[in-house]
Amino acid sequence: MKKILTTPIQNGDLEQLTAGDVVYLNGYLVTCRDMPHRRLVELGQKLPVDLAGLAIFHAGPIVVKEDDGWKMISIGPTTSMRMEKFEKEFIAETGVKLIVGKGGMGPNTVEGCQTYKAVHAVFPGGCAVLAATKVEEIERVEWLELGMPEALWVCRVKEFGPLIISIDTKGNNLFETNKVIFNEKKIPIVKDVCSQVKFIK
Repeated sequence: MKKILTTPIQNGDLEQLTAGDVVYLNGYLVTCRDMPHRRLVELGQKLPVDLAGLAIFHAGPIVVKEDDGWKMISIGPTTSMRMEKFEKEFIAETGVKLIVGKGGMGPNTVEGCQTYKAVHAVFPGGCAVLAATKVEEIERVEWLELGMPEALWVCRVKEFGPLIISIDTKGNNLFETNKVIFNEKKIPIVKDVCSQVKFIK
């Protein structure tokens, strides 16, 4: 049975999740990458979208204008770590509950998720066109002067995912945990290979 988060997301919904869980999203997903983070955190500009209880996507979508609005063509994740230095304060300021992107994030985001009850999740790379099919409607766009990738696209989505929880509200960080596990497994394998192939140092 699918675990589905529905906006506005409640703290209780997130406290039941553990890093490694797979979830899907119903409701509102707002694209939000470098420039909106910088405008809020560095420049102190108020966001034109109320993100309390909502989800953001570290993504630069491809969107086309239609007579009656906008159509999502492709919406793939961008590297979340670029937002690491902003994310704790961003969570505190906005009340965002779900952050979606590519790759892991660091201790600043872990602390923000623990303190303010939020989670980070990864969307599989290479599935940007599939992701676009989960966007039911683009309700509006803000800060379009930043360009298509950096604008805030307010999307209504249905079963958007799969989303793999990488940072939960308990302080678990899936990427960092896996690094330790994989490095421990790697040491004897490398040692064995090097013993058989002498020119590898």
